[in-house]
Amino acid sequence: MTAYEDSATFASAHAAQPRIDLLLIAGMVEDGARVLDVGCGTGQLLKLLEEKKNVDGRGIELSQSGVNFCVAKGLSVIQGDADHDLVNYPDLAFDYAILSQTLQATTRPKEVLQELLRIARHVIVSFPNFGHWRIRTQILFNGRMPVTWNLPEAWYETPNIHFCTIADFRELCDVAGARVERSFALSPNGRPLGSRVPAFMHNIVAQQAVFLLTAGDKGRG
Repeated sequence: MTAYEDSATFASAHAAQPRIDLLLIAGMVEDGARVLDVGCGTGQLLKLLEEKKNVDGRGIELSQSGVNFCVAKGLSVIQGDADHDLVNYPDLAFDYAILSQTLQATTRPKEVLQELLRIARHVIVSFPNFGHWRIRTQILFNGRMPVTWNLPEAWYETPNIHFCTIADFRELCDVAGARVERSFALSPNGRPLGSRVPAFMHNIVAQQAVFLLTAGDKGRG
């Protein structure tokens, strides 16, 4: 059994810890892998990977306060911008590149995804699903940009500039030349919806999604 096939089991074994979506991502990563966490924030995922998966981890974070926080925890993190700095990494420098809850805040999502596919054998992306029924309902009946638990900021304060749905992201994967190896649609508490919810409903009922990608023929040409 490969690492990402056992990711749900890994999450269940650590269910007492917060952020089930981060545990799912960690479950996709092989032990001892070379990992780049792009937009690593306070380093919660990177720390989890180093402690549980013994990875050789590196991080990029836009905010200096985030970098300082990570470095204080002993993590190897530099200040950088996903939109501009990924070009400085050589091809296949990492086994995994991770973009957790960051894609929607990038200026050029397609180019960022293509760069990740170039520099890593596997790419893991998680993002809030803007197609969730509560968001649709708020727009339909209130006529205003929605505010939810995982999209908590008002439209004029949010760092997110490119909202997308699960259907949108799958289309982006086709355009960027990415092959979907595995995907999870997550409930409001961050747990996989599983087989109880058919795949065609994921774009409506999932609040988040996690995708494991590799480069297809078009993505690594």
